[in-house]
Amino acid sequence: MVENGIGASVLRKEDQRFLIGRGNYVDDINRPGQSYASFVRSPHAHATIKSVDISAAQGAPGVVAVFTGDELAADGIGPLICGVTITGKDGEPHKATPHPALAQGKVRCVGDPIAVVIAETLDQAKDGAELVEVDYEVLPAVVSAVAALESGAPQVHDEAPGNLCVDWEIGDKAATDAAFAGAAHITRVELVNNRLIPNAMEPRAAIGEYDAGTDSRTLYITSQNPHLHRLVLSAFNQVAPEHKLRVVAPDVGGGFGSKIFTYNEELVCIWATAKINRPIKWTAERTESFLTDAHGRDHVTTVELALDADNKFIGLRIGTVANVGAYLQVFGDAICTLFYGLLTAGPYTTPAIYCEVKCAYTNTAPVDALRGAGRPEATYLLERVVDAAATELGIDPAELRRHNFIPPDAFPYQTPVIHLYDSGDYGASLDEAIKLADIAGLEARKKASQKNGKLRGVGFSSYIEACGVAPSAAVGSLGVGVGLWESAEIRFNPTGNVQVLTGTHSHGQGHETAFAQIVTEKLGVPIENIEVVHGDTASGPFGMGTYGSRSLAVGGMAIVKAAEKIIEKGRKIAAHTLEAAEGDIEFSDGNFTVAGTDKVMNIAAVAFSAYVPHNYPEGVEPGLAESAFYDPLNFSFPAGTHICEVEVDQETGKVEIAAYTTVDDFGTIVNPPIVAGQVHGGVAHGVGQALLENAVYDEDSGQLLSGSYMDYTMPRADDLPSYKLGYTKTDPPHNPLGVKGCGEAGAIAAPPAVINAVIDALKPLGISSIDMPATPQRVWQAIQSARQAAE
Repeated sequence: MVENGIGASVLRKEDQRFLIGRGNYVDDINRPGQSYASFVRSPHAHATIKSVDISAAQGAPGVVAVFTGDELAADGIGPLICGVTITGKDGEPHKATPHPALAQGKVRCVGDPIAVVIAETLDQAKDGAELVEVDYEVLPAVVSAVAALESGAPQVHDEAPGNLCVDWEIGDKAATDAAFAGAAHITRVELVNNRLIPNAMEPRAAIGEYDAGTDSRTLYITSQNPHLHRLVLSAFNQVAPEHKLRVVAPDVGGGFGSKIFTYNEELVCIWATAKINRPIKWTAERTESFLTDAHGRDHVTTVELALDADNKFIGLRIGTVANVGAYLQVFGDAICTLFYGLLTAGPYTTPAIYCEVKCAYTNTAPVDALRGAGRPEATYLLERVVDAAATELGIDPAELRRHNFIPPDAFPYQTPVIHLYDSGDYGASLDEAIKLADIAGLEARKKASQKNGKLRGVGFSSYIEACGVAPSAAVGSLGVGVGLWESAEIRFNPTGNVQVLTGTHSHGQGHETAFAQIVTEKLGVPIENIEVVHGDTASGPFGMGTYGSRSLAVGGMAIVKAAEKIIEKGRKIAAHTLEAAEGDIEFSDGNFTVAGTDKVMNIAAVAFSAYVPHNYPEGVEPGLAESAFYDPLNFSFPAGTHICEVEVDQETGKVEIAAYTTVDDFGTIVNPPIVAGQVHGGVAHGVGQALLENAVYDEDSGQLLSGSYMDYTMPRADDLPSYKLGYTKTDPPHNPLGVKGCGEAGAIAAPPAVINAVIDALKPLGISSIDMPATPQRVWQAIQSARQAAE
């Protein structure tokens, strides 16, 4: 039996260096002769640039160079790109507008960079940036997606008339309308999915370095996908040929999707380093992160659910206006269309679904992937309307869900919105969650809260998500050009220790441990003899990176395939050494044995033989290293039920989470503590959205009003309870590891669970709806309004 393999609660190998302060982040790196960059940013949300005067900055102490968009354009450095093309109802592609790295002619959001000042020190760069004179003609701004689509709204891009990026649809409108026409009951809910700011612990940073001797460049960057960064910078931004560009993503302190994209600052740094022949370093200040990191969510939705006389769901109709910000980022409007609309079936058997989304440009930061990326928005509307229907019909919300779940014997299950679910037992997760949450004792707890002058409620959220974008051909036909296959290489050294090179990237997920456990399980190598290498385009195979909870389901399978090749070659070497037929060689727990005998050869000895001349058979190449690619046949579909229990103080409006229960189906769990940590973090993210976080722009000026931690409230330890975690398990038939993604489940399931619980608590007062975030002020105002209406 292999120790520390799949399923073992191994302590994270990478934590040792983090706990003693030996992590190596971009800002920890300093290169010889390094200079520093500071960006001149627009203070206006919308303005014409009449002129830019850099003369005073050029003569300032310590300033090495000042560049504007004119120099980038002169060198043919292309604009930032959107990597996905979404096709609208009219069959035309979305309006993907120009996104220059340094604004030319016009700025479209506060923080839009206009120029960069490079100096000997950071203070000198900042001082120089203050000397750049920009003459603006301020224009009216629009920050709301709904307002942006109204007649007469300020025009953000000339290329997108009426600010419409795309008008998109999915599903069968005629069938859905027919279902509603014959419905016994229709529930209608209007929702706002509030805008979020990622707030990774480590701000974005970049160091560009040029080697004039080889005419090559190295970019150190906070990236979730360094290989894709190199590809975009080379092929689309024309910075340098790909073989002359190295991208290094060392330790990265969180991403949540915001570090997928190629941003203005890193493009400018890697371009400008060759202009001055010196390294250039830039690290975002937290205010810059608030302004310029891609935001998430920001939907306004009307959702309707049609039910028949037996309370079966027969139709779902969704109309959404989504804010894409001032520019499309790498995924852009794919997040609020494909990644959203394809999940609107949820775990239910609803036969007719129609979803239409209007994506609008506004004078705000770009909106793109943020933990869950479309799936939280879909789950929120679905779980909110299901709860509302249960209330209107006087049905237990858990029973209404169970009544409409896809049954376990219906898989594979084709949804009306493209996805083919491969496995699941949603009722089992719901049953286990009800048991762990002690729903049977809820009424007693409600009475105890009432005695203390408080209201208690419970909220359910039964979710499904799609992880590991797949398969390549099908996804490519939808216009998505990234997120498909993954790569890995396993290298044995002659002494038997192993390097695992992966195209994914860890920024808190624990890959160095989980991937090592897979190799231990498959090859029997002690976990302490395994090193996982990632993040450097010069030392590993091309890979697609980490996002969408894909690393284990896709990257892990690439490792498995490489391990299988190692075993196949090792069998030949062992047969040669043990003087046996290759067909008689068996492999288990790190040992090659001759069937029916006591002859044995450990894989470490096989590795040594592979590098020693004449110790391997004729026709076999020396060495023991294999690479593999894995292109999944389908998404993985983790699912589950979360139950939140809250207590509301009627006098202050404060919501306290009294208990939170999760039961998730993640398939095979490689490392239980890592999975638990991912669930904890995801729930914290979802609770933050439900109760605390909200990115707010001034409607007139377009200024970000929540641009610091004084105004943007992050969840803290005392905002969260101790969780009760449980698991169910179904096996995805297309994935031999049996694994499903887990990193985003909490952020997907938590918001509706929390809001449903708050509304359940407030039901005795006649309150049936409240928008996120359910802050004390918002809850208190709802209570006061309800009391006044009752008088």
